[in-house]
Amino acid sequence: MVQAQQRPRTTMFNGNKLKLGIFSPNCSGGMAVTRVPERWDASWENNLRLAQMADQAGIEFLLPIARWKGYGGETDFEGSTLETITWACGLLANTKNITVFGTVHAPLVHPIFAAKQMVTVSHVSEGRFGLNIVCGWNQDEFEMFGIEQREHDTRYDYGQEWWDVVQKIWTESAPFDYGGKFIKLKRVVGQPKPYKWRPVVMNAGSSGSGRAFGAKNCDFLFTVLIDLEKGKKDVESIKGIAAGVGRNIEVFTTSYVVVRPTRKEALDYHEYYTAEMGDYAAADHLMELQGLHAQSFPPEAFKLFRQRFLGGHGVYPLIGDPDDVAKELAKISEAGFIGTTVTFVNYLNEFPYFRDEVLPRLERLGLRASANNG
Repeated sequence: MVQAQQRPRTTMFNGNKLKLGIFSPNCSGGMAVTRVPERWDASWENNLRLAQMADQAGIEFLLPIARWKGYGGETDFEGSTLETITWACGLLANTKNITVFGTVHAPLVHPIFAAKQMVTVSHVSEGRFGLNIVCGWNQDEFEMFGIEQREHDTRYDYGQEWWDVVQKIWTESAPFDYGGKFIKLKRVVGQPKPYKWRPVVMNAGSSGSGRAFGAKNCDFLFTVLIDLEKGKKDVESIKGIAAGVGRNIEVFTTSYVVVRPTRKEALDYHEYYTAEMGDYAAADHLMELQGLHAQSFPPEAFKLFRQRFLGGHGVYPLIGDPDDVAKELAKISEAGFIGTTVTFVNYLNEFPYFRDEVLPRLERLGLRASANNG
């Protein structure tokens, strides 16, 4: 029982001031809603090569998106995806140090099944597996599953019961009953327990109820970065919520990277794959599902957000030469974030340049240690 509650000793808790993860390589297109021919092919072979490359470079983690249905458009953006727990298991079996997360939509997966599935990956990876809990948002997918989505705040009430059940399975030795508002179970058992410690846990929440859930239950909370000043306030707010329940939580954000030898090359490529070659129908559907309608914004603001969705699913853009990108990452760290995820139009083509040019700059800035130095 004590073992499963130990703090995970993984790359997520290493000494790097700025931690980095690679986001969404399990989904076709990755995070770039574009029609360019080099857009990401989320094949198993490509994912395995990327994971091993990231592991050798000292990247802390890989984070997948749990997607069951694409967004349409010419490319059916994210229409071809690898299921995240089995994906994580395969990658963890073929890497040495990196943490790999599985993303689970709690309302779509029974907690007894999820607990068993994840504890298996915990043992395969000797504790390098992490869990990203999602409480629901994509109406298209819920309709496909034939499951009615709950009212926003109630989703987190269900998520709390789901997570409580999973934790009890991981820690309780004797059979137990569970009588919640949503989940009712009899004589639940589960062996084995997680490998040495429970999986590291994250959640992404921007609403008050989402942040409260993350602050109470997770090691890390992800939040969208719109601008650095607001981001700094978000970090302070989230840490304050966690302190209010006697916990400490670190905050990550998400970003996409276009890095080239010159700033002009980076800006030109960004304009090419978004404005000229963007899959506008898919991006608009994605924005609509997230409640971001054109009439909700002034025209210029909507144009900016739309380009961010075309560029990288709406996350924070890091565009420029290696110095530009390293300096912007340093600003993210200064705002209080423990780290960020990064994505590329084509991970395998573009990550090596990021590794060779941006990572050494971050080391010189004192934000990261060399992978060779641990």
